[in-house]
Amino acid sequence: MANLSRRSDARTIASVPMTQPVPTVHFNDPTVLVTFTGADQKGVTGQVFDALSRFGVEVVDIEQLIIRGRLVLSVLVTAPEDGAELERTMTEVADGFGLAVTVEHGTGDNRPRRVGRTRVVVLGEPLLPAAMSALAVRIRELGGNIDRIIRMARYPVTAIRLEVSGADPDQLQSDLAAVAYEHGIDLAVQENGILQHAQRLVVMDVDSTLIQGEVIEMIAAHAGCETQVAAVTEQAMRGDLDFAESLRARVALLEGVPAEALDQVYESLVYTPGARTMIRSLKRLGYRFALVSGGFTQLIERMAADLGIDYFAANELEVVDGRLTGRILGDIVDRAGKADALRRFAAEAGIVIKNTVAIGDGANDLDMLAASGLGVAFNAKPLVREKARTSVNVPYLDAIVFLLGITREEIEAADAADD
Repeated sequence: MANLSRRSDARTIASVPMTQPVPTVHFNDPTVLVTFTGADQKGVTGQVFDALSRFGVEVVDIEQLIIRGRLVLSVLVTAPEDGAELERTMTEVADGFGLAVTVEHGTGDNRPRRVGRTRVVVLGEPLLPAAMSALAVRIRELGGNIDRIIRMARYPVTAIRLEVSGADPDQLQSDLAAVAYEHGIDLAVQENGILQHAQRLVVMDVDSTLIQGEVIEMIAAHAGCETQVAAVTEQAMRGDLDFAESLRARVALLEGVPAEALDQVYESLVYTPGARTMIRSLKRLGYRFALVSGGFTQLIERMAADLGIDYFAANELEVVDGRLTGRILGDIVDRAGKADALRRFAAEAGIVIKNTVAIGDGANDLDMLAASGLGVAFNAKPLVREKARTSVNVPYLDAIVFLLGITREEIEAADAADD
């Protein structure tokens, strides 16, 4: 039945005359912009377009927004023969609903300022007016225009999406990152385009990203050397030590720990708030997930099965006679290894690198973040925040969903449908 359905859809689509020429409003063509504001009511939009239909005009653009019961409806149409009569009719419609209306005569549909569309997502906890002011000023200074502003979420953080035109995306990324740092907010800059709707691969670090804490320190607690291991871990995550060498040194301290300790550590793992929500929400949309960790397969494999993760790469602890030997088997998944794994998993999934998302917190994640289409430093060390293109510093992993253009309302609606 599924194949028959797809073939039927194909016939329906093919019957639409897609090659017909599309009327274009040129920059100098006369147009009229009608804007209604006031209390939202049923029937406003229908009445507006019913009235406009009497004038033989074409609809060029529409924007409608409702905030806490207040309506803003703007309709751009080609200029009618009798502009005065159109104004009078629009005023009658507005008066019938108790709305205010403005009618502006001009030319074109503002296409020149819409060249180079960019999506800027802002996260704040809290998000203050001074931060929004600073962002708007810098966008203007870069020659950009904010065409649209949409709220993505109110909790667990406030997330706002700005659709910006006319500014270079790379320059926006650089300059707005400095503004974000100054005002204590997070943001991501991404070019709009068809690829933003494609399937993505999300690659995550595990320790202090997907889960709270460092697994090797939890294992070390069973060996009585947690303090020594934690000190070396901190140096490695800051980038002060070579990761591979530091990992071997830390694992050597685990010699003799019973393998059963790994089961106890797994049972005590705590996922970062929002981790399950993020994975569940994005998998509904066909996203693929991978775990790339400097941790250990004995635990990562079980996490992957628990969360429905598609791919994983990690290090393997050697176990002999039921105890850890203090050695690692095979090549170490280090900083370069994480980036290699991202590329390998993207190739296996058939997803272009530009549509990969990498999330991590330590210095050994930097190559992976740089290699991905969107690299997110999540509650990261200062060195990582400084070098990553995007930084999220709130304790909720699902805040990253908002960076991908998905709203809190859409997540909640999908969850309710599954109940």
